[in-house]
Amino acid sequence: MLKSELLEGFIAVAECGNLSKAAEKICRTQSTLSLQIKKLEESVGQSLLLRDNKGVTLTEPGETLLNYAYKMMQLNSQALDELKECKNKEVIRLGVPTDYINRYLSSSLLEFIREFTCIELVIDTDVSGNLYKRLHQGEFDVIVATHWQTPAPGHGELLFERRFLWATAKGGNAHKRNTIPMALYPENCPIRAQVFANHQISMRQINVLLSTPSPNALCMAVENDLAIAPIAEFRINDKMEVLDPIEHNLPPLPVFNESLYLNPDTQTKATKQLTTLLKAHTEKYQQ
Repeated sequence: MLKSELLEGFIAVAECGNLSKAAEKICRTQSTLSLQIKKLEESVGQSLLLRDNKGVTLTEPGETLLNYAYKMMQLNSQALDELKECKNKEVIRLGVPTDYINRYLSSSLLEFIREFTCIELVIDTDVSGNLYKRLHQGEFDVIVATHWQTPAPGHGELLFERRFLWATAKGGNAHKRNTIPMALYPENCPIRAQVFANHQISMRQINVLLSTPSPNALCMAVENDLAIAPIAEFRINDKMEVLDPIEHNLPPLPVFNESLYLNPDTQTKATKQLTTLLKAHTEKYQQ
C-alpha cells in the first residue's frame, strides 16, 4: 500500500528538484524526507530518484509513479471533501403523482440527483388527494399534485394546466351501453372526485370496472373497448376517440391544475433548488 504521506513527500521532491527545498515546503526535516523516499522505493521495488550535485531528477519508474501519485492524492482530497460535505446529509421527501413519475424522473429529478450528491432524495408516489393529505401530516417537504382549483397564494405554485377528455375505443361500443363501464383513478384522486361530483341523476349510471393509479392501464382498458375513461389529452392516441360529454350525457371534466405544494416548516436552500428545477422543466412535462 502506498501511504499518502510518502506520496506527498515524493511529489514535493519531484516538483522542487531538491530534497532541502522539498522538506521545507512540506514542513519536514531533510532526514525525515529522505527516509520516506527510501521507504517508498522499498515499497515499489524501484529506484525513483537520481541524485547528483545539482539536485535530484526522476528515474523512468519515478515518472510513472508521479502520474499515479497526483491522481491518488487528488482522489484522497476529493473523498475527504465529499465526506465532510455529506457529514450532515440532508433528506428531501418528495411526493409525485403515480401517473406522472416517469415524466419527472426523466428530466428534472435525475438532474437533481446527479448534481446534488450529498442530498438524499426520497420519492414516494400516490394519488394527488393522498399526497396533499400526507403533506399536511408532515410526511413530505414538497409535493406535485393535481387539483381542479388553483392553489391559494402562499400555499402552492401552479406549474401548468392539464386537460382530461372522455375517451372510448375507436369504433367501440363501451360508450353506447345504458350503464356505462368506466375505468377511473383510485379513491382520493381529484379527477375521480370530479367525475362523481358532476354526475347528475339524469345521466347514465356508472359501473366502475377498473380502479388504478396507472394511466397505461386506463388506456389499455379504453383501447380494448372494456370501458371509457378520463384520459389526459396528451395520451389520446389513434386507437381512441374523444367523447363529447354533452352529446353522450357524461359528467363534464374541468381543467385540472398541476401544482407544487410546500411544507412551510421544512423548506431549506436545497428544497428551493429542487422546486426551481421542477419549474424549469415545466415545458417538458407538457409535451
